[in-house]
Amino acid sequence: MRIKKGDTVYVIAGKEKGKKGKVIQFLKQNSRALVQGVNFSKRHARQTRQDQPGGILQKESAMHLSNLMFYCPRCSKPSRLGAKFLSDGSKTRICKNCQEMV
Repeated sequence: MRIKKGDTVYVIAGKEKGKKGKVIQFLKQNSRALVQGVNFSKRHARQTRQDQPGGILQKESAMHLSNLMFYCPRCSKPSRLGAKFLSDGSKTRICKNCQEMV
């Protein structure tokens, strides 16, 4: 998986197509990610305590990674990610469009 927590991603499929947001949580076992501000679901909740509000609550739902694409901040468009080995032996991610390190 090349997308990581904290990356900005672009939604390429589904009802939220065209939106971008930051990855809040990464669910590796299900190949899903929780993206901030994208794919809201509504839940009806009853007030169980005095300080807890009831009503319709909105929260983000997880999206499958196949519907997400990395959004490069340098070239300002969605792109694929590649890997590059540096001279000191470490591995880094690069943008396939602008060849810059991410």
